[in-house]
Amino acid sequence: MVNGASLVMPFLEPFLIRTMREALPQVSDAAVADSGRAFNTQEQHHYQAHRRFNELLKRSRYPELAEIEADMTASYARLAKRSLRTRMAYTAGFEAMTLGVTRWLVDYRQLLFGGADTRVASFILWHFVEESEHKCVAHDVYHALYGGGLSSYLARVVGVLHGSLDVMWYSMRGYRAILKNDGLWYRLSSRLRLARRLGGFVRHVSPYLLRAMLPGHDPRQEPNPKWVDDWLAGHAAAPDDGVPLLDTRHPDLPVPFAPGLARSTVTMPA
Repeated sequence: MVNGASLVMPFLEPFLIRTMREALPQVSDAAVADSGRAFNTQEQHHYQAHRRFNELLKRSRYPELAEIEADMTASYARLAKRSLRTRMAYTAGFEAMTLGVTRWLVDYRQLLFGGADTRVASFILWHFVEESEHKCVAHDVYHALYGGGLSSYLARVVGVLHGSLDVMWYSMRGYRAILKNDGLWYRLSSRLRLARRLGGFVRHVSPYLLRAMLPGHDPRQEPNPKWVDDWLAGHAAAPDDGVPLLDTRHPDLPVPFAPGLARSTVTMPA
């Protein structure tokens, strides 16, 4: 499931960056505009890392993923022709979904990442910690441009559904292709495990999407998981010499900045 979602990021996130870049000259609030530029920097780091990871997946075992990538290229090219309001609503809608995904990844981190390659686990959780860090940005830019009237609200509701379901659909195509390649798609035990994981995903993400579609919703109302806040606080206080890796052998997968933890590091892209 995580690999399937990774497949989408090098197509989704450049689209978000281009949309935000087009919107920012129309934003008069300097603080909101600065946040938008920082958002783009983070999203650039994310999709570049995902692209390298996806190339490893295709090269090592799953070349058929290139067909899904071609479909996403065409899909986002079509979406790029829509109005800026539609594209900003899509951007804000997807960002609303990431809060639920972050909660799912953090709450299930032992199940999903226990014993996994620490570089992959650290990479995925780093990404979604930053999604929580910039959770208000797309919402703020959208409201700065289009206000809170009825038409703006309805467009935002459509954006929540459009952005979320679009990414879920391509993620599903990705992990289905991977499971088929591995000979697991038609195996009952594998499908039951997948159903359990999907059940946990839906239980975590659906409430966030429903709240995001309410009038007056503000992502600031969604508290971060404590694990995410601990990561952000630890990162702010840590030496600037690379991001420490998670200890995926630890039963709790604590944030990698805790005192006493072994500090193996990886340098993220500048």
